[in-house]
Amino acid sequence: MKIMKFGGTSIGSAARIKSVAQLVSETEGCPLVVLSAMSGVTNMLTEVAGYLYNRNPDGARETLRRIENRHLETARELLGDERGHGFIKDIIASMLALTREFTGPLQEKIILSQGELLSSKLMELYLQQQGIHAVLLPALEFMRLDAQGEPDLPYIKSHLKPLTGEKADLFITQGYICRNARGEVDNLQRGGSDYTASLIGAALDAEEIQIWTDIDGMHNSDPRVVEHTSAVRHLSFDEAAELAYFGAKILHPTCIQPAKLANIPVRLLNTMEPSAPGTLIDNQTERGTIKAVAAKDNITAIKIKSSRMLLAHGFLRKVFEIFESYRTPIDMICTSEVGVSVTIDDTRFLSEIVHDLKKYGTVSVDLDMCIVCVVGDMDWENLGFETLVLTAMQDIPVRMVSYGGSNFNISLLVREEDKAATLKALSRNLFREC
Repeated sequence: MKIMKFGGTSIGSAARIKSVAQLVSETEGCPLVVLSAMSGVTNMLTEVAGYLYNRNPDGARETLRRIENRHLETARELLGDERGHGFIKDIIASMLALTREFTGPLQEKIILSQGELLSSKLMELYLQQQGIHAVLLPALEFMRLDAQGEPDLPYIKSHLKPLTGEKADLFITQGYICRNARGEVDNLQRGGSDYTASLIGAALDAEEIQIWTDIDGMHNSDPRVVEHTSAVRHLSFDEAAELAYFGAKILHPTCIQPAKLANIPVRLLNTMEPSAPGTLIDNQTERGTIKAVAAKDNITAIKIKSSRMLLAHGFLRKVFEIFESYRTPIDMICTSEVGVSVTIDDTRFLSEIVHDLKKYGTVSVDLDMCIVCVVGDMDWENLGFETLVLTAMQDIPVRMVSYGGSNFNISLLVREEDKAATLKALSRNLFREC
């Protein structure tokens, strides 16, 4: 079985839904299709919750009417009649009822789950109209979190497998939404529908997990900055995670973990060009190759310099405990005999962190920085790779370099104003065609 996930832009209109329906109906082997909400709908539902938190039910109701009208128009264009209108109006009515009894996060999560319920029903109705036996599997019946808020894979597996035993041409389910250990409506947050697809693939021991978007896979650099980039046709899971964390927008680094552990390949495909090969992600590493460059913006660098660090033990523990106390993750780390530099992307507690660090030494802060990450087979025995990277940077100031912490990347910290020049220089030196 193949798992096929489609994001909001892929099903953002009646025409797009028809294209996806044709694509999945032509796929062999009874695929299981995971759908997001239509593009923009989750943002509108978040807007509804925001109005309710601000005690403005009229604003919430106005937004709900806009959501209703969009889905009614889509259903009419898709189906040619008013089939589906009753379901849509029932969903909207249930949310309108919540505007009168909104109490907080529990109701918010119920509201946020409705977009996927609407899109999946529209797809089911259209496929059935086309004579395709499509079975809708409600995600709330099998997708569950455990007491720690993590996906409960044994539960998912035991409750999903019986549902897929029914004879059908294909199955449909909702991405993103689930229940928590108390049975309340919740969501997967990290990676959303991609995470759902990965979990379902692992639970069903799928042949392949396909993530369909309107982008042609991963590229070897940012096409918005570098001209003539090319799609990367193969990545290992570790390389994909590095790229996702350091700026590639296609995948959340967490969402493919279930697929990696179950050794199920993930393929990134483009709904605008369904015949294109896309990017295959699996557990195989191509030795001796550099794959891509990515960038992560809004980085802050903090340097702590102290003579007390010289020949001392316990200094780094004290420094890291300060970041831990403010629940602030660290990206890059560089140390010397008398100092340590770190980077963070969450500056909510920057002033408090700096205040506490001053107990141990002199502290300086560099704002508006950017991490540029070169990803590939970066094993230290691959001679010359680090030289290629640093040679490209000969005319660009580099604040920090991280190499050796991972076998899959070299990270460079530069000023945000130097980001474009850095990406272009690296692309010229590493990928000659750029």
